[in-house]
Amino acid sequence: MFNDIGPLELVTLIVLAVLVFGPDKLPKVIQDVSRTIRKIREFSESAKNDIREELGPEFKDFEFEDLNPKTFIRKQLDNEDLGLKEIRNGFDLKKEMAEVTDAVQGRDSDTSAASSSGSSGARVDMTKKPGTTDPDDRPPFDADAT
Repeated sequence: MFNDIGPLELVTLIVLAVLVFGPDKLPKVIQDVSRTIRKIREFSESAKNDIREELGPEFKDFEFEDLNPKTFIRKQLDNEDLGLKEIRNGFDLKKEMAEVTDAVQGRDSDTSAASSSGSSGARVDMTKKPGTTDPDDRPPFDADAT
């Protein structure tokens, strides 16, 4: 429950509790808090058992931790029946990203060389009449803008 609290933070909490409640009332406060936590845990376990009973015998192995998406996916990836380990082990993300990067850099160098060969950097189509538009030059359709 308190796995992410370091020793310095724990000492700070203890000193703060002594200052706020005082050394006389602190044991009583600790007992009350521990009793409340115990009741909450009992209530939670009782609710889990009631839900398992209502679901029926086919869900007797049901764990509420499986409702966490990360836990569910991790459990499914470890499942040998689906064959996902072979897919996961056969996919090299670094290699794929390197190929994509090389492809993008290759295209950029080709287009920059073509555009720098012109005098102003822009190409002008002399076959088109001024004021006419090519259907391929239209901006993309945006349904949200209409």
